[in-house]
Amino acid sequence: MTYRDSLSGWRYWVFAALLGAAVALTAGWFAGNRTRETLAAGARTSAQLRAALLDSEIARFRLLPLALGEDRDVAAALAGAPAAPLNAKLEALARTTHAAAIYVIAPSGRTLAASNWRSPQSFVGSDYRFRRYFREARALGEASQFALGTVSRHSGLYLARRTPTNGVIVVKLEFDAIEAAWQRAGGETFVEGPAGLVLVSNDPSLRFAAARPILPAVLAALRREAALPEGSVPALLPPLAGDQVEASVPTSQPGWRLSLRRSIGPAVATAQRAAGLGALLAVLVLAALLWGLRQRATLSRRRTSELEAAVAERTAALRREIEERAAIEARAADLREGLRQANRLATLGQVTASVAHETAQPVAAIRTYAETSLQLLDLGATDMVRTNLETIRGLSDRIGAVTAQLRGFSRRQPGELRPLPLADALDGALLILKEQLRPLRLERPALDPQLLVLGGRVRLEQVFVNLLQNAAEALAGHADPRIAIDIAPEAGMVRVRIHDNGPGIPPEIAARLFTPFATSRSNGLGLGLVIASDIMTDLGGALRWLPEAQGACFELELRRP
Repeated sequence: MTYRDSLSGWRYWVFAALLGAAVALTAGWFAGNRTRETLAAGARTSAQLRAALLDSEIARFRLLPLALGEDRDVAAALAGAPAAPLNAKLEALARTTHAAAIYVIAPSGRTLAASNWRSPQSFVGSDYRFRRYFREARALGEASQFALGTVSRHSGLYLARRTPTNGVIVVKLEFDAIEAAWQRAGGETFVEGPAGLVLVSNDPSLRFAAARPILPAVLAALRREAALPEGSVPALLPPLAGDQVEASVPTSQPGWRLSLRRSIGPAVATAQRAAGLGALLAVLVLAALLWGLRQRATLSRRRTSELEAAVAERTAALRREIEERAAIEARAADLREGLRQANRLATLGQVTASVAHETAQPVAAIRTYAETSLQLLDLGATDMVRTNLETIRGLSDRIGAVTAQLRGFSRRQPGELRPLPLADALDGALLILKEQLRPLRLERPALDPQLLVLGGRVRLEQVFVNLLQNAAEALAGHADPRIAIDIAPEAGMVRVRIHDNGPGIPPEIAARLFTPFATSRSNGLGLGLVIASDIMTDLGGALRWLPEAQGACFELELRRP
């Protein structure tokens, strides 16, 4: 008689139940871990989508001060004209864009016009010299600050930009709509600032809580900047519960970090129960099958009933899981569509600014040659006037080529690459910047006319003009301004380095040097290096910044044919 045969009746089923319980516990443990990992990964994906939605909203509103900087009504109000037309324009723009407030501040710090000019809480006439965003925008060209409104007492992000006439345009962005979207998506979402203070959250009880202990001196600074209600002491965020997961990702706003907390206890428990029950049922079914070999006649109907119940329960669990996944995918699709729309608006603003930037140098050169030609005509030097007119015609062709190139860039169509003499592109750029480079000492090697590189002349001239003009503007007022151009041919490529002995690049700008609107100059758009880098990538080369002890140095890598 075998061991199996020795088991009879109740002993057989007690053994089967114990074995099933052990297998169920093991299966439940593995299923719980797998579900926990899956939900943690899903929380991180959701956090990234929510951070992308926040970034796109801030980027959309950051374009408003830039677009208003050249507005005629803004310039007229800053020059002393009546502000009524500008008030109406700002009111309509705020209503269209859903901005909390848009206002224009004079260089003295007094508000000239505001979108809420009709409201009893109007900003018109208010003095904002005490606001950090006003001071930084006046000094650096642009600034951002999260603070409580002095009138509305509603918190928001203030985006400020200096105008060409030294006024400041401010857009206040409040996050009620984003917080509502996060609330509908589920979970606890909050954004903490550089000091660890919670600034934005879909749970009002978490707003102005502290993600970590904050030093008294830092709290005092936050109160001075109105980033924290006066007299309040932020409580620490509640610790992460045992049945929660947290995903934390950075945002594009410097120092901001978005976190998402989700409760996974019920889902993990459900998965453990389902896996344990499935494993237990599998063991019991196997035991029933084995037992059925001996008890076919009496246990056949019971075995069939148990199997049908198990299949029905598992089918219902799978159907619930499919419905939950479909709902999650639908919410993610809505978030992605919102992000794509914001990115299209941001791209439209960047291309518009690029056209103005890339045609500025040829237009300035045309004006200089035209003024010189007038003087030469008075002196009777017609040959030199003819030469200047030929140069002006070439610069006009360049403007047409630049705009055509930018249209092609917006359609993502690469330009034709062909061999051309490096000396021609460099000489063309030096011709455009002739007057700007006249006060400087320019050191350049004699180039072999047979030294060829792959590219397009206009696009390569754009790169040289951007780099040389940046160097010339950095050297303004320098005692001994000097620009040196070094060219080193190598196998398969040519390296071109442009050095200057100016003040160099500030660390805060160097960290985001090749991103749009990063500039340390009051009148700069911060697009030249972005455009130059994109052109070099299209040409199959590269543009990089090389840190040096003094001045700035940029290196170009050009392919040889």
